[in-house]
Amino acid sequence: MRSARPYLLLALLLLTTAALGPGGTFVDDNGNLHEPNIEAIFAAGITTGCSVSPSLFCPTQPVTRGQMAAFVTRALELSAPDRDYFTDDSGSIFEDQINRLATAGITGGCSVGIFCPNDTITREQMAAFLVRAYDYAAPGVDQFTDDQGSQFETEINSLAEAGITTGCASDRFCPANPVLRDQMATFLARAELLEPILVPVGCSILPADNIWNTRVDSLPVHSRSGAYVSSIGTDSNMHPDFGSGVWPPGSTSPIGIPVTEVGAGQPTVEIIYTDYGDESDPGPFPIPSSASIEGGPSGGGDRHVIVVDRAACRLYELFYAWPHENGSWEASSGAAYDLRSNALRPDGWTSADAAGLPIFPGLVTYDEVAAGFIGHAIRFTASETQRAYVWPARHFASSDTSLDLPPMGQRFRLKAGFDISGFAPEIQVILTAFKQHGLILADNGSSWYVSGAPDPRWDNDVLGELKTIPGSAFEAVDVSSLQVNPDSGQAG
Repeated sequence: MRSARPYLLLALLLLTTAALGPGGTFVDDNGNLHEPNIEAIFAAGITTGCSVSPSLFCPTQPVTRGQMAAFVTRALELSAPDRDYFTDDSGSIFEDQINRLATAGITGGCSVGIFCPNDTITREQMAAFLVRAYDYAAPGVDQFTDDQGSQFETEINSLAEAGITTGCASDRFCPANPVLRDQMATFLARAELLEPILVPVGCSILPADNIWNTRVDSLPVHSRSGAYVSSIGTDSNMHPDFGSGVWPPGSTSPIGIPVTEVGAGQPTVEIIYTDYGDESDPGPFPIPSSASIEGGPSGGGDRHVIVVDRAACRLYELFYAWPHENGSWEASSGAAYDLRSNALRPDGWTSADAAGLPIFPGLVTYDEVAAGFIGHAIRFTASETQRAYVWPARHFASSDTSLDLPPMGQRFRLKAGFDISGFAPEIQVILTAFKQHGLILADNGSSWYVSGAPDPRWDNDVLGELKTIPGSAFEAVDVSSLQVNPDSGQAG
């Protein structure tokens, strides 16, 4: 079933390698273990990513059965289908590829006459697809201890003997786990005998294994979840603290926390701290006098300033910031971050946020929602917090020692059973992130207010659907098992 394209592939690989700039093709896989294989399957025409503008691959998003059909069809250049095999893929953008897969004898669907195109594909199902597609030989050895009873045990072992998989850990395959897009890239690159493409180091929003970028949907519920949610408000509803336009009407205050991007030549300026200088990073910072301020130039409130230098892969954040005529800035506190590093701030230090965390990695942006996937946790606030903080937070902002109040850094998620099917598509993207990556408590403020960047393309009426979701739909998550080092944001 395999196609022979060695000269085409070699030309594509050479062309792509020569053209790659820092970070490669996609902006959301920098530092990802599978990035070289993602680049390889992109160069081979097997993937176009999940979004063109911005250029995203959505590496931690699960692969659906429809997407799997597209991957395999492109890899093998399968012939046109001889008929329509399934009744449930009408309208699917993958219908043609699904039927090509069936014509080639690679799939019989999930049931008679049904393909289940939107279902997440598991690792054992992926093994069956690839063994049929590449006609791998029957296995001679049982490679794994956790696939007994799987209907695809033979295919799993065939895949291992072919060198396509080494399992998920030691002698385990994790057959029922979903296949993520970055993992799928590696499986396909090995199957197609593609050479990984190493790319110049790019700028990611923290490493791929950072706790901000780690899913928490499979972690246990925190033992004090009920008390934490109750203290924030079970009957209080979610509120998007971002949108288009200004608030109040007629003001100059954008809705959300704006982000200013600067280039490599941006001059640095002095930062004068007024309150927490002993817990702030000293300047100078490359913050232009025209940098956007939360609340607007004359607004009150937190007046956060966030500046990203992608050339240096550095993040600069100020709290309660005011520009001076000479170009310097005055601020209550400030922090600088290497976006390629998992390092946390010194224990006990604040940042531009009460929890001592960066703000930028937790903002909802229009571009990622438009792309259909948010691959990070989202910042939110609560009106009452505990005089404590938990990893990865570094600082508290309360005098209340009640154990029923959530500490800074506490992770929450939308309950798996909460039905999101009736919401607008863009809201479903946000709610899926709430379920998969969750929320991180980062500051005192109005309860269940989630943070995002302002953008004129937001539809405030659609964002208003978030206001119908009660606090009771959330639960606290215990992420302690992910901690590798208390002074690092790396998630194990």
